[in-house]
Amino acid sequence: MDIQVWADVICPWCYIGKRRLEEALRGDSTTTVTYRAYQLDPSPVPQPMPLLQALTPKFGGPDQVAQAWAHVRSFAASDGLELNFERAVAANTFDAHRLIAWAAEQGRQAAMLDALQVAHFTDGVDVGSHPALARVAGTIGLDEPAALAYLASSDGVNAVRADIMAARDFGITSVPTFVIDHKYAIQGAQETSALRDAFAEIRRRESVDAG
Repeated sequence: MDIQVWADVICPWCYIGKRRLEEALRGDSTTTVTYRAYQLDPSPVPQPMPLLQALTPKFGGPDQVAQAWAHVRSFAASDGLELNFERAVAANTFDAHRLIAWAAEQGRQAAMLDALQVAHFTDGVDVGSHPALARVAGTIGLDEPAALAYLASSDGVNAVRADIMAARDFGITSVPTFVIDHKYAIQGAQETSALRDAFAEIRRRESVDAG
């Protein structure tokens, strides 16, 4: 199988969905997974701001924000993920997606996405900052000065835009969205068991069609 995953770095359900996908595919050496860029909010973020503060107007108040994130945090914890929303910084993720595209050229796409998610959700790193992004690249063994130079250029811009346009063509309006073999779509951070069942059914259908 070929799985294309549209996800955003600062989407907690994408973080959970990635972990569940990895569990569902554990021991599977025949499936390829490619992560594609998506922006939940393409608005610029002129100055770093605590995420919870930035989200308060959208949710209607601090109490509503706290309630929503407590719900998400409990789901993440059940999958072994630590979400420190109190430390998270609001950021535009376009350049983070460019960095993931650069890491993909070096065979480190999934590792780069994972490192950025940990940086954002656990460590409170501003993933909209070029120096911070370059440092995160260094934590997975990539060249930090090269990453910073890449981010200072226009490289990767077209690749990210192409992913976002492809999402529109597929009609993707929420993430994570998993597109399997360019034919089947699964939306949301489904339970690991549900993903395994879905993949088994897809393989069955493909086998019938091929036979």
